[in-house]
Amino acid sequence: MKRDLLNILACPVCKGDLDVEVFEEDDEIISGKLICKRCHAEYPIEDGIPNMLPPNLREEL
Repeated sequence: MKRDLLNILACPVCKGDLDVEVFEEDDEIISGKLICKRCHAEYPIEDGIPNMLPPNLREEL
């Protein structure tokens, strides 16, 4: 995931801004998580792809 994507992504639950916690980074973020500044929902980044499903929907799949 490119860092520039943070400028356009928003929390799908409350539309709040997102912070990023990076676990692995090369030219792009490989793994980590996005954290909503407003509702504190967390969205994993795996293999460079952010999973923006709301947490309650992710658990059902």
